[in-house]
Amino acid sequence: MFKKVLQGLNQKKAKVFSLFLICSFLAWFISNLSETYESRAFFTLNYRNLPDSLLLGKNSNNEIEAKLRTSGFQFLYYKIFRSQIDIDVSQVEYRNGQYVLSEEMLRRQMDQQLSQNISLLDLDRNVLDVDLYQVDSKKIPIKANLKLQLQQNHILDGKIMVSPDSIEVKGPKNEIDTIKSIKTAAIQLTDVNEDFSSEVSLVFPKGLDNSIFSEGRATVSGKVSKFSEKVFDVPIQVVNAPEGYQIRTFPNSVTILCKATIERLKEISASDFEIVADYGQLDGSESSKLFLEITESPQKVYDIKLEENTVNFVLEQQ
Repeated sequence: MFKKVLQGLNQKKAKVFSLFLICSFLAWFISNLSETYESRAFFTLNYRNLPDSLLLGKNSNNEIEAKLRTSGFQFLYYKIFRSQIDIDVSQVEYRNGQYVLSEEMLRRQMDQQLSQNISLLDLDRNVLDVDLYQVDSKKIPIKANLKLQLQQNHILDGKIMVSPDSIEVKGPKNEIDTIKSIKTAAIQLTDVNEDFSSEVSLVFPKGLDNSIFSEGRATVSGKVSKFSEKVFDVPIQVVNAPEGYQIRTFPNSVTILCKATIERLKEISASDFEIVADYGQLDGSESSKLFLEITESPQKVYDIKLEENTVNFVLEQQ
């Protein structure tokens, strides 16, 4: 019984002693952290206030090492959490073909952002090289990369629409001058019988590391209508008849097959077409046929087809 009590007391003494050691170490550690030290710390650089005429390249330095004088607490913070420094790019200078921020300006910007109890003693460089380049800009059309298969008796009513129809690109002139158009990602639609709309990403050419595009996506859409057919009987007009002669064609009219939407076909008449037979095309040959050509036709139709491409004729002296 006495032995168990003695063991219990020894365990309590051991715990108290351990706690004493921990508290002593913490007191020593905190006391040392409150001391002033000189040491080095790293800062992540964030570039701000870029002029409209310049863009930031991918080779800019993204960190800087500085020698500081401050308390151990501050150094502990910088070791655990790497701090950030904003670099005002509008204050760079152009020297020997490169944009730089002088040591004086760099120190001033860093001092303004460091705490009052931190002294900036030294930097790992005399100047900060900033990878900047002059930019040009232009608008580039977007083209739809679309494979469209319509259902039977359906037509695309109008043009394929792309929204936006163009984007702005900014970058070095030698880069953006190579871009003529931007394509959308591939779209494949089959058995379509109604209006469609698809939002897709844009596919940018490779090798444009320093160019920036205003948009990354576009919407491709189109209107689909059901079509019908209608036949029109259109008179033939003969041109370039030889002087003193008139030309009579057999027949004197030709049939045209027109495909369009039902609503559009209701608006079309034979007078909307013009069919011409040009005698001058014979160029002295003795052919008895003239080729026919559609020289006028209505808009917003899907297809126009002549039932006959040639016509017989005779010359009659006046």
